[in-house]
Amino acid sequence: MATLLYRLGRASFRRRRLVAVVWLVVLVGLGAAALTLKGPTASNFTMPGTESQRAIDLLAERFPTASGATGTIAVKAPQAGQLGTPEGQAVVGQVTQEAAALPGVVGAVDPYQAQALSQDGRYALIQVQFAGRADEVTDAQRAAYEKVGAAAEAQGWRIAPGGEVLNAEPEVGSTEALGVLVAAIVLVVTFGSLVAAGMTMLNALIGVGVGMTGLYALSGAVELTSTAPILALMLGLAVGIDYSLFITSRHRQNLLDGLSPEEAVGRAVGTAGSAVVFAGATVVIALAGLAVVNIPFLTVMGLAAAGTVTVAVLVAITLAPALLGFAGRKVLPRRLRRRKAVTSSAGAEDRSGFGFRWAHWVTKLRIPVILVGLIGLGLLALPAQHMRLSLPDAATAAEGTPARVNNDLIREGFGAGFTGRLAVVVTADSPQATQAAVPQVTALVQKTDGVLAVAPPQLDPSGRTALLGVIPKTGPTDAATEALVHDIRDHVGGFRDADVLLTGATAIGIDVSEKLSAALPIYLLLVVGLSVLLLMLVFRSVLVPVKAALGFLLTVAATFGITVAVFQQGHLADLVGLSTPGPLISFLPILLIGILFGLAMDYEVFLVSRMREDFVHGDTARQATINGMGHGARVVTAAALIMISVFGGFVFLDDPVIKSMGFALAVGVAIDAFVVRMAIVPAVMSLLNNAAWWIPRRLDRILPNVDVEGEGLRAHLAEREPAGV
Repeated sequence: MATLLYRLGRASFRRRRLVAVVWLVVLVGLGAAALTLKGPTASNFTMPGTESQRAIDLLAERFPTASGATGTIAVKAPQAGQLGTPEGQAVVGQVTQEAAALPGVVGAVDPYQAQALSQDGRYALIQVQFAGRADEVTDAQRAAYEKVGAAAEAQGWRIAPGGEVLNAEPEVGSTEALGVLVAAIVLVVTFGSLVAAGMTMLNALIGVGVGMTGLYALSGAVELTSTAPILALMLGLAVGIDYSLFITSRHRQNLLDGLSPEEAVGRAVGTAGSAVVFAGATVVIALAGLAVVNIPFLTVMGLAAAGTVTVAVLVAITLAPALLGFAGRKVLPRRLRRRKAVTSSAGAEDRSGFGFRWAHWVTKLRIPVILVGLIGLGLLALPAQHMRLSLPDAATAAEGTPARVNNDLIREGFGAGFTGRLAVVVTADSPQATQAAVPQVTALVQKTDGVLAVAPPQLDPSGRTALLGVIPKTGPTDAATEALVHDIRDHVGGFRDADVLLTGATAIGIDVSEKLSAALPIYLLLVVGLSVLLLMLVFRSVLVPVKAALGFLLTVAATFGITVAVFQQGHLADLVGLSTPGPLISFLPILLIGILFGLAMDYEVFLVSRMREDFVHGDTARQATINGMGHGARVVTAAALIMISVFGGFVFLDDPVIKSMGFALAVGVAIDAFVVRMAIVPAVMSLLNNAAWWIPRRLDRILPNVDVEGEGLRAHLAEREPAGV
């Protein structure tokens, strides 16, 4: 692979104008396709095979008018008891009529007829039914809905529209640009050259542009969740910058070693590019592996992110060498551009840098470093045992947003249960069977602990399906509500003459969380097994892959613990702008495992491949460990800081889901890079000594040689006079 990439790097260098033009044409073409073919993103989470989803599908068939998005308008009178006066009834009636006349609305329910009034006569709830799903509601319809009741508010009333209809795609704005700006500063400091930093950033931005426009071009044919493009953008930026950084760093070193620019590019792509391809492949495999969980929205998220990472790899091994060709020796700091080649003598190599000093210190104090690292990460992981998962509700939305205002007003006037209503669907082969089952189902539900009220049944036109509204005493993400859902299903699951299904946004969220929790151990086992196998191929070792997998598990556990402590338990929540702590989003753990696995393997490959390279060429195991850290610490530090900056930029978004994803990824990268890979890994490698590189001969013969370290490339170059030396 290294030899093939070496030739690709040189070809891209020689034909740099053609390569640059091709990528620009691809970018413009996909941009035009995105503008014309872009479809809406979905904010709903479907879960085929679950009871709640079967009920939703049944309602869409039997109650087409009730299968669209719903809204709830919370009304608060200036004074208690005012809803009982003629003036109050007139105001509420006007708001109800105004909502019913909105474009896209099927109808609005009068709260007096539905008895949706608080006991003190001050609060009312107006249910609004839209014709289309939440992701089909247009921005104009949503804006008109948010303005309902303006005249009543002018009279001192509080009108707060809310509900799933307000679910919209998170907006990416200037806050994320801060992360990119920090990444650019890190590049400038690392390279000491504006040209090198700018070229690396340009390379990454073109890759992100191609990936994102391609994703939006496909969105008309493939349903994307609202978080999928954000995740793809996060990863595309982070790995795009990092992969270009690795290749540019190796190219600069080759120039300082006296190679011609073309030969320097070829060898950089052949060596660092091999590691980039392998690291990118691990990220792609881990993300595409989310399809194994068999959850559609998660599969789409994984494939979308995997696509942008694939583009980042392709851009790094083709466009990066082309741009390096345009830059020439300007990628070096000004003071080094006229510098002659450094001697290749090992004795003359500068080993006074921080990386070498750090490696000497870690290997000398390896036992204390390992113990401190393990104990520290273990303590950080403790809160993870209390982790709770759910789909987000409006109670955790940013303060001041329409959804949060509506939620707070409903809780104030009616209680938390009114924000997470459940729906019981009763269906049978005949209207008579349905009518006979409904009173029995209603009685069983009302007797269930935790149920506040059961609304009168609504029948479909055929009379064979009835819909019962159920109001729990607790909120959607409360543990008691989860227990209530299971209790209701247990109580009504024994009917022979009718099917009884429980659904609603709260029930869907519980079903999604439980299915994801059940899939988490299987996916974790798959990822860990994959990491051991892949690293065994690369490093021809048994203990190195096992050590890497255990380090990855430490990273994941500590990251979960910190994220739970901040986002669920509320410790230091103000520092990340979190207004209300709550359970973690259901798919965060499994998504975090997939992404952190790939990124952890990035740093493992870039650090340990140099250790193996020096060990194979005659260094002692301890010296090889020091050399690997000495040469790789600066680049890995810069790469980690860049990823942390990019992911951290998303923490400033108001959306709590994106905020938690950005935070968890930033923390995970920091822990894995600075604690696991740059402290625990060299300490363990030093402790294992020669045993780190042991592999049974029979296994060594069976495993294919992927040549990430470039041994085949060195043999190829030795057969001829190296160009440009």
